[in-house]
Amino acid sequence: MKRNVISTLFISGLLFSSIYGNAQKATLEVDASKTITKIQPTMFGLFFEDINFAADGGLYAEMIKNRSFEFEKPLMGWEQPNTKRSSLNKESGSALPINIASNNTNFCRVEINNDKGYALINEGFRGMGVKKDAKYNLSLKASNPKGAIKKIIVQLIGKDQKVLGETSIIPKSEQWANYTAQITATQTEAKAKLKITFEGTGTIDLDMISLFPEDTWKNRKNGLRKDLVQLLYDMKPGFLRFPGGCIVEGRTLADRYQWKKSIGNVEDRETKMNRWNVEFNHKLTPDYFQSFGLGFFEYFQLSEDIGAEPLPILSCGMACQYNTGELTPLDELDPYVQDALDLIEFANGAVTTTWGKIRYDMGHPKPFNLKYIGVGNEQWGPDYIDRYKIFEKAIKAKYPNIIIVSGSGPSPDGEHFDFAMEELKKLNAELVDEHYYQSPKWFRENAGRYDKYDRKGPKIFAGEYAAQSVSGANPNNRNNWECAFSEAAFITGLERNAAVVHLTSYAPLMAHEDAWQWTPDMIWFNNLDSHGSANYYVQQLFSTNKGTDLLDITQDGKALIGQNNLYASAVKDVNSKEIIVKLVNTASTASEVSIDLKGAKLGSKGSIISLVSANLQDENTFAEPKKITPKQSEYKITKGKQQLNLPAYSVTVLKLKTI
Repeated sequence: MKRNVISTLFISGLLFSSIYGNAQKATLEVDASKTITKIQPTMFGLFFEDINFAADGGLYAEMIKNRSFEFEKPLMGWEQPNTKRSSLNKESGSALPINIASNNTNFCRVEINNDKGYALINEGFRGMGVKKDAKYNLSLKASNPKGAIKKIIVQLIGKDQKVLGETSIIPKSEQWANYTAQITATQTEAKAKLKITFEGTGTIDLDMISLFPEDTWKNRKNGLRKDLVQLLYDMKPGFLRFPGGCIVEGRTLADRYQWKKSIGNVEDRETKMNRWNVEFNHKLTPDYFQSFGLGFFEYFQLSEDIGAEPLPILSCGMACQYNTGELTPLDELDPYVQDALDLIEFANGAVTTTWGKIRYDMGHPKPFNLKYIGVGNEQWGPDYIDRYKIFEKAIKAKYPNIIIVSGSGPSPDGEHFDFAMEELKKLNAELVDEHYYQSPKWFRENAGRYDKYDRKGPKIFAGEYAAQSVSGANPNNRNNWECAFSEAAFITGLERNAAVVHLTSYAPLMAHEDAWQWTPDMIWFNNLDSHGSANYYVQQLFSTNKGTDLLDITQDGKALIGQNNLYASAVKDVNSKEIIVKLVNTASTASEVSIDLKGAKLGSKGSIISLVSANLQDENTFAEPKKITPKQSEYKITKGKQQLNLPAYSVTVLKLKTI
């Protein structure tokens, strides 16, 4: 990744190897005789936001940028190498975007004066990743009014205009018609482009020019990118939050995410500018738009595919308070509230209902079994509370079993946070979303954050968190090992407090190597490859070993929240018949640990999973995608206490079979 080197402030004095001879010693007690609380199936989940080209150019496998000429600059993403504005282009031709005023849609009218000289090229999303022998499905709409154009030739091209695959279409109809073809790539190329040329001279109209890999997730036509969904599936997430955080709100209310515009026929979905395209001066991406090919139906479908509860977040009538902070007056809030009620009907309603019928028509007769809905993202202040009350009253009146997620603002403390928590507690809010983008040190120091939270108060959704190696929203942040194991230390505190913490998710989820706006991110990808960060593997370790019942684990009667740089949590899994102990050593030296397990009979074998790296600045990269990944080995259970040696800077999961 082409990012600046981190300040030496975070490097100096931090590179240590494990020194086993100086290992600290600790005895931990695990009480397996009683369950403190049940672990929620939603304890570890995923937060998806269309930032860093995570949807178009990422999870949504479309390879053509601006396929329907709907960007603010209608030819953005398209090149005409032989065309000049100041010329009649008699030796080539030119493309002119046409707007149909009646429905405010665009198409492209191409005038070919010389078919040997004219070409129209799409650059893709920082190029197009094609793989040797892989098949790519092309589709487009064309109108050939006078039949002058005899053939449309479509090629994948690489460096030096080398052709990497080719197909052609005969545009027979004078009216708009749909055409399909397939291209097989002859070699692998990360930065390919799509080139369109013609046979014949005259005019032809083009629209919805699209290219997808044939090999998509679940082989769905024009579906999702397989390798990225696999990484999500491998997390075994309890929920999927969508469509994001700030993207829900919009810089203005007109820019907000409107779910009803993201469903139905894909070609009818209105393209919009992505709110992240000029948000940060350090990474302006004016070509970042949303096609909504990945819309609410697809989010629900994805949730179902990966075994996650869907958790949609909707606008509460407040634009992002970091931008305009525009407000919908309370007496004009009804359309926003109706959007929430209609969404529940879309997800859960019978096919005889208005919105349930639309779900049926889109190919999903069965309900999506929606249980949660979020009101607003991270709004703050009295204006948010006033609007939340209106949403809550309406939703509960019609759908009393839906769990409503409320927000506590963008920070884990301060006057906005305190105000929100006080007011939401008065309202008996069910689930409050807390966000924290803080330093690694903050995460280590706050492992006890929820130890004193009121068990009878609102439950907590740790909805957005990630350790920032430099500072929040800083382009120099890295997904380094110190950030990852510091998050692991904090997560032991989330798990120990499963009585009050019901959902947790890292954010943001994904980033394109060449088109990110925010770092750090859990999964990195480019046009060909993808990999999980060290943070990803921390999340995966906890998610795939969450267990069913929380157990007590202590040292000298106290929870481990950093004493001698140790952190711990313990669960049992009644299904696999295992005791699972998670241990994090944040010290620069190894630690010898004895685990005194009481209240359970152990078998003879177990397993131990370790995530470790000696260098705090280590991270997974495209060159070394598996540099920090879990290593599993057999663990031989002994009579009496279990002995472990925890390496420096390590996350360890010990799984003990019971009989």
